Order: sequence, then C-alpha cells, then structure tokens
Amino acid sequence: MNPTTTIAVRAARQAGSVIMRSFSRLDTLTVSEKQVNDYVSEVDRNAEQAIIGTIHKAYPAHAILAEESGAHGKDDFQWVIDPLDGTTNYLHGFPQFAISIALKHRGKLETAVVYDPLRDEMFTAARGAGALLNDRRLRVTDQKGLKGALLGTGIPFRDQRYMDAYLGMLKALTQETAGIRRPGSAALDFAYVAAGRLDGFWELGLSEWDFAAGALLVQEAGGVVSDIRGGGRHLETGNVITAGVRLHRTLVETIRPHLPDALSA
Repeated sequence: MNPTTTIAVRAARQAGSVIMRSFSRLDTLTVSEKQVNDYVSEVDRNAEQAIIGTIHKAYPAHAILAEESGAHGKDDFQWVIDPLDGTTNYLHGFPQFAISIALKHRGKLETAVVYDPLRDEMFTAARGAGALLNDRRLRVTDQKGLKGALLGTGIPFRDQRYMDAYLGMLKALTQETAGIRRPGSAALDFAYVAAGRLDGFWELGLSEWDFAAGALLVQEAGGVVSDIRGGGRHLETGNVITAGVRLHRTLVETIRPHLPDALSA
C-alpha cells in the first residue's frame, strides 16, 4: 500500500469511529437542512475534521475539497472528501452509508478509499495498482448487455429540473434489465460496481466528493466512468455512467434518447 493510500485508510478509520459512536443515539444529534432534501449533522462535521486532521498531520501543505467545509489551500495535491456519503440513510438508521476520500495530483485521480464502517469493508485503489476490497483484488463484471444486468442509480433529489428525463431513462432500463437498485450512497454504488456487486450505475447531479474515489475504484477494477453522454467531463458535470466496457457502451446508447438538449454532458 503506497503512503497516500495508507494515510487515506487511516483517515477513513478515524472518521468511521466518529460515525459509529453516534449511530446508537441518532435521536440526540443536531441536524440542519443545507438545501431542499439535503441534510447535515454534527457527525458529518466531526468526521470531516477527523479526516482533515489526519491528512494534514501527514501532508500539511496539501489542499482540501470537502463537502462541509469547502475548498481550502492551494497545492498540486488536493484531497476530495465526503465524510459521510448517505447522511439521510444514516440519520434514519438505514444501513447504507460510507466515507469517501480521494487524492488528485494536478487534477488527476491518484488514490481512492471508500469505507463502509458498518461492514468494515475498506475499498482502496491507487492509479496503476488496481483496486482492492480489504485484501481481495476487484474486477468489474463482464456483463455484455442489459439482459440480466443489475444496475444502481440515484434519484435526482436536489435538482429536479431533469426528473422527467431521468424517469424516461429509468423506464427504458427497467424494461430491459434484471433490476435497478437505489440504496442512497453513490460512493458505495461505485464501489459495488468495482466489486462486481452491481453491473453498472448512473446518476445525474452528483458532486465531485460523492464519487471521485469511486471513479478511480471502478477504473482500477477495469471499468469505464464517463459523463452522461459518454465523454470525459464527469467530475465537472456530476452526470455519470459507469460499468464494464461493453455494458457501458449499451447504457450510453440506451440513455441518449432521453437526454434533454439543456442537460450538459
């Protein structure tokens, strides 16, 4: 494990401890609404500070982009952090949430960790070194088409301008696949694609911290990550499709007729 991955794992475990200490007393947490249908708790903030503290102890000059505290610092290295992806699930006791930590160097993803503290599943990746779940190497499925595929998705709950377009995509894919799941943590959805638990995933309107780590996991597990039109601007737009090579192509083609002109790549 390279040094930055080691630090990311250490930071994820620190955040996991913060998160799990409060999981049995959810009714006592202070919760606020950042925007419509988007919540934050003291746990999110405390977990984020634990991550940043661990990173800056090892790399004090590195820049940070974090969900709760935003962007701070300027450096060629930038850590992209979601301290609790799936906050709404967490606050309801629904067991699907994770910590997501990625490191970029001059805009290129280099290190990724997605940690599920409930199951103690640590997904890690480093550019050119593959992806792992704990000590097991990961590989995306070799699903050839929609028939028999299990897909993940996320419903556009923050910005509903494209809800009709999304429902068109959902209908088209539901008719052709074995099933579609919406667990509520994009970080874990990407990790599950990397691990072969899902054959593919798509969502509109994600933030970079939701899936930066997951994107590298999938790529290092042999999969493809793109924007919704099949291009390379997914980290910019947040409109993403990911799957193995052959299924990814089919997903792009199936979704394309339902894309409104106003929806950027």
